[in-house]
Amino acid sequence: MGLSIELVTLFPEFFTSPLNESLIKKAQEAGKVSIQIHNLRDYTHDRHKTADDRPFGGGAGMVMKPEPIFECVESLPKGWVVVLDPAGERLTQKLAEKLSRKKRLILIAGHYEGIDHRVHEQLADQEISIGDFITMGGEAPALCLIEAVIRFVPGVLGNQDSLKHESFHSDLLEYPQYTRPREYREWKVPDILISGHHKEVEKWRRETARKRTVKRRKS
Repeated sequence: MGLSIELVTLFPEFFTSPLNESLIKKAQEAGKVSIQIHNLRDYTHDRHKTADDRPFGGGAGMVMKPEPIFECVESLPKGWVVVLDPAGERLTQKLAEKLSRKKRLILIAGHYEGIDHRVHEQLADQEISIGDFITMGGEAPALCLIEAVIRFVPGVLGNQDSLKHESFHSDLLEYPQYTRPREYREWKVPDILISGHHKEVEKWRRETARKRTVKRRKS
C-alpha cells in the first residue's frame, strides 16, 4: 500500500466528486493511495451533533470544538496530523514532495471562524496554508494539498519524469506549452519549437521560464 490519507471534516460530501475523478480516482484504484473521509459529527455526544460553539472572549462566528476532533484523530492509526489553516506554513512544491513520503497523512479541515487552538497546540504536527487568502473552510485547501502531494507518489503519474520539468521544480515557473495546429487564427507557434534543435529548444525553455518568473514572481 502507498500513501494513506485520512480526511477529517464536517462536510464529507464536499469530497465525493473530486476524489472520484481523474488521476485521484486511478491512484486509489491502483492501490497507490488510500483516502478515507471521517465525519466529525460522528464523534459528537449530543442529539444535535454539535461540533461548534461561540468563541470565548466574544466575537463573530463560531469555533469548532476540540472534543470531536481529538476523538476522531485518536481513533485513527498514527499519522502526520495537518491542520489546514490560513496562518500555517505555505504549501510549496518542495513541501508537497516531503509530505508524499509520509506513510499516513491526517488532514483536518477547519471551518467557521476556525478550530479551538488546543487542537493546533496539542494534536497537530503541522499547520499548512495554500496561500494568503480566506476560503469558506479547509475542505478546498485539503483537496489542493491532496492533488499536490499524490502526484509525487511513485506510479501515480504516467510519466514520472514530467515532474522534473514542472513549475517550481527548479524555483522557476514553467515555460509556455504549445501543441497542434502550428498556426491558429494567424497566431503561430514559436519557430524554435519546430526547429528540431533540441539543445536550442531547451535553452529557449530555460530562458523563457526565467523571464516569466522574474516578471510574475520577483519583486
